[in-house]
This record gives sequence, structure tokens and C-alpha cells, in this order.
Amino acid sequence: MSGNDVMFVRDLLKQFGTFIYTGNQLDDLVLMELELQDLYEYKMVSDEDYMKTKLILSKAKRELEKQK
Repeated sequence: MSGNDVMFVRDLLKQFGTFIYTGNQLDDLVLMELELQDLYEYKMVSDEDYMKTKLILSKAKRELEKQK
């Protein structure tokens, strides 16, 4: 996973005025997932973007957990 993938997610969230930074990468990823789920439920993001971001965040979380 490249940093560009997570930046895609951050940029998508910024379009809705959402900026997430907790100082903990894993917590950031979890919060991004929750925010995207809410946006998807309210039909504010497309199915395609939602699935793409879910995959990106899942992969990023797995990679972070491997580093521990």
C-alpha cells in the first residue's frame, strides 16, 4: 500500500470538511472508516468510491498491524 492510497481517502474526506488526525495511525484509519461508512449510508459517496476506500483502509490496517 502506498501513502498515495491513504491520501486518496484523506482527500475524499476533505471534500466533506472532514480532517482526521489523532497522532495514532491505526486510530486515524479506524475513524476514517467510520466517517466513510456514515457518508455512504447517507448516499454522499458512490458505491465505487466506498468500496475502493474500504479496500485501501483494510490493507493499510493490516500493514500497520504487521509492523507491530
